[in-house]
This record gives sequence, C-alpha cells and structure tokens, in this order.
Amino acid sequence: MSALLEVSGVSKSFDGFKAIDNLSFSIGEVELRAVIGPNGAGKTTFMDLVTGKTRPDSGTIRYGSLSRSLTGMSEAWIAQAGIGRKFQKPTVFEDQTVVENLVMALKSPRNPFSVLIRRPPQRDRAATLAEQIGLDDALDRRAGELSHGQKQWLEIGMLLAQEPRVLLIDEPAAGMTTAEREKTTQMLVDAARTRAVVVIEHDMDFVRRLNCRVTVLHEGRVLAEGSLDHVCADPRVIDVYLGRDDDV
Repeated sequence: MSALLEVSGVSKSFDGFKAIDNLSFSIGEVELRAVIGPNGAGKTTFMDLVTGKTRPDSGTIRYGSLSRSLTGMSEAWIAQAGIGRKFQKPTVFEDQTVVENLVMALKSPRNPFSVLIRRPPQRDRAATLAEQIGLDDALDRRAGELSHGQKQWLEIGMLLAQEPRVLLIDEPAAGMTTAEREKTTQMLVDAARTRAVVVIEHDMDFVRRLNCRVTVLHEGRVLAEGSLDHVCADPRVIDVYLGRDDDV
C-alpha cells in the first residue's frame, strides 16, 4: 500500500531542545493509526509539523499521490489540500445550531448569503453528516447546549464536511462517558474506511478498541510500531511509558 502521508528524517528543535529527532512516519490512503507515548514524546509537535503550524529544521513531509512536499506550505493551503486536524478541546460555534455549524464547514463554493439562508442541498448534506456523527436528533440545538462528547462529535463532523484525506485527531476520548467513548470509537473506525485517520491518545483501553496499528513516540522518535499487544510487550515501551507491574 502506497503512503498518502510520509514524514522522512524530520527534526525540530526549540531553544536547544530537540522535540522531534530524525522522525520517520508513514500512513496509507485508507488506514487507522494510533500514536501513543509519554508526555514530551513529540506527539503535538508531530501534528504541528504535518499541518504547517511549525516548520521542520530538516527532513521532508510529503503528501498525496504525487508525493508533494508540504515543507513551506501554509496552514491554510495544507488544510485545503485535505489534511484536517482536531484539537483535544472542541472548538465549535456555540451560539449556532448543529446544522449551522455543519453547513458553515461544508466544502463547497459559497458566499455569506448562501450560508445564512441554508440552501436545501447544503442542509441535506449537513443532515447526512449529523446522522453519521449521531447528532441527527439535535440539528436545531445550539452547539453550546451539547455535552462535551457531543461537541467532540460535532467538531469531527465539521472536519468530515471538508472531505479531508487525512484526519489528525488529538485525544478524542478525554472527558467522555463510557457510552460516548464507544460511539467515538465506531465513528473513527468508520471514517478510516475512506481516508487516513491518525489518533493521538493516552487511554490504552480506547486504543485497544480502535484495533489498529500503533506507533509509539519517545523523545521525538518512533520507539516501536505494530499491534497494541506487540508494542505493549516491548521492554523499551514498558520502561518509558507503560511502567512495570513490579514498580514501587
């Protein structure tokens, strides 16, 4: 399977601290991947580099069937090219309804007037998205009235509305109920049937539910990669992240 996103030999330092150290990472066009690791492992910087928020000191980041370099591209260009990012804290328009949030996020030529009048085709597309994220019964509710988990789903829906080829999701299970976590798992699995989805997560139970390949970062490098059982059995991963059962 050819790589849709490929990070090769990338390094990034901040005031002498090497946050990313010769990192190489790749993901296929249709794949779900979990990225785990201790605090300070470089997970957030990795996403910053891919999305153009931060530029690497060295190395290359290539994307798409033509393997186009993302180095030097703006955040806006990278987002328009099909790389979407969801931060840990949901950012939705709380004074707008669910359907209004989704309509504003739709990938289509539009002007302020078309957004305000919510043309029927756009509302229909938004309603379809709402069904995918489990909010079809809350179309006309203000986003600010939603639970934390529902706001997370709405933001995922807003990203899906942009029709991205790569989704970067930061700790989606944080603060969710058990039922919400189960629903979020299925949502991400479904999304990965048609695109690449990278999930940064600390909750190992949630990672297990994803049932996907896992990449472990440590000190800005890939420490281990494989199934969750494989990486959890790696002594290096146990030492730096999971801890030992006999630790005092």
